[in-house]
Amino acid sequence: MVFVMMGYGSYAQDEQVSKLKIHKIIKQNGAAFVGTIVSEDAREILLNTEEVGMIYIPKHEIDEIIEIHEGEKFVTGGLFSTRYFLTTNGFSINKGDNYVQWNLFGPDFQFGVADNFTVGVMTSWAGMPIIGTTKYSTQISEKIFGGVGFLGGTGSWAFPKYGMALPFGFLSIGDRVNNVNLTAGYGFIFTETRRVYTLHSQPDHEGATNSFSHQDKVETQGRPMFSLAGMFRLNDKFSFVFDSFFMLAGKDMERQQIRSDQDPNNFKSTYRIVTEIVKSNPIVVLAPGLRFQATETSSFQFGFTGVHFEGEFVPVPIPLIQWFKRI
Repeated sequence: MVFVMMGYGSYAQDEQVSKLKIHKIIKQNGAAFVGTIVSEDAREILLNTEEVGMIYIPKHEIDEIIEIHEGEKFVTGGLFSTRYFLTTNGFSINKGDNYVQWNLFGPDFQFGVADNFTVGVMTSWAGMPIIGTTKYSTQISEKIFGGVGFLGGTGSWAFPKYGMALPFGFLSIGDRVNNVNLTAGYGFIFTETRRVYTLHSQPDHEGATNSFSHQDKVETQGRPMFSLAGMFRLNDKFSFVFDSFFMLAGKDMERQQIRSDQDPNNFKSTYRIVTEIVKSNPIVVLAPGLRFQATETSSFQFGFTGVHFEGEFVPVPIPLIQWFKRI
């Protein structure tokens, strides 16, 4: 009898220790939760998670229970909690974790080359443009994350002389399930060409007229950019996702055109330069939507985009549809 009681006491103690350990519970639909097991019976498990607090998980919905050992890194909220519709945030993925974001216009591949560092490439189905991405992120405090990133690309085969660069920094507050993020950067467009005309006076035996020549001048345009984004879990299947993109006004540009005036008496043409100022207006892009079933292997989100340009707000008729997939 004493032996039985001692055995039961040892079992109860082991069970209590097990409850204090951190576990990742993956449901059959792919949703994953990380926390400590508070209680367990034949029907369900009560898990204390950092993101959503106490949650009951029916046992018939559980696919796998994984113990997280001390010092081992783990990701909650899935790989795709690092992205919104247009921008990224301060959360990182582990080394070896890779995924693709399929868009209607083309793919976006991201590779975790280190625990806090990712590289990627995005393009369209036509292969233009091609943009490379890098991102370094780190945890600043319990609920604050930040980092820096860079986007650089070219017009590839269609516009090989054109290129762009966007260094940026970001700051995120919250966790992988509920968060807000602020991103700020400065974008450049290279090989912006402007045709510069020069008039020449060419006297002849019938009087003086003029002609013109031109050269193409390479210019670089730059604008400050920033974004405010966020993600908030509605339930275990849906999250509200909001993204935005603000491009501030840049430097106004000069555009020149040649106009010719023909003399009806001698049919000679006189050339003159007409200069117009092209204003660089600010651009605002808003993208709210829903993310469905963020899982360990795949996730789907859709939203709608509106653009504010030259004093008008224009909704984009094509919805913003994205599918995340672990690779």
